[in-house]
Amino acid sequence: FQVKPENRKTIWNTEEVPEGSEFDDTWDSREQPEYQILFKQCVGTEDVFFGMSRKDPSTACCEDMVIKIKLPETKYSDITLDIQDKVLDLRTPKKKLLLHLPYPVDSKNGKARFLSEKETLEVTLRVSREFDFINFA
Repeated sequence: FQVKPENRKTIWNTEEVPEGSEFDDTWDSREQPEYQILFKQCVGTEDVFFGMSRKDPSTACCEDMVIKIKLPETKYSDITLDIQDKVLDLRTPKKKLLLHLPYPVDSKNGKARFLSEKETLEVTLRVSREFDFINFA
């Protein structure tokens, strides 16, 4: 057992700071947009009719997370989106959303599309899960 030397100038350990805190700006007065988090799972006839897999309707069996963000009066070119493994950071001239995600995601392989007629941004992210008795494929 080895004890790390303590740096007297730091006021907290890096482990104590939650991921995504570098994006948080308490002085930013932009309002937070309405958003919704949905979960998707791929099922086939073997799941629905035969019950051959252990999948159920819970979020523990879902493969993808879809975040729908309402952005009224916003153009696609005004949107700045940054995805980390546990944080979604969205900025527009009028809105700001810092969202700590309920599950870690594959931040390198997501997709986003802006539905201008609905004024909604849809972000689809693959959930990163450890393999267990439910998620074995």
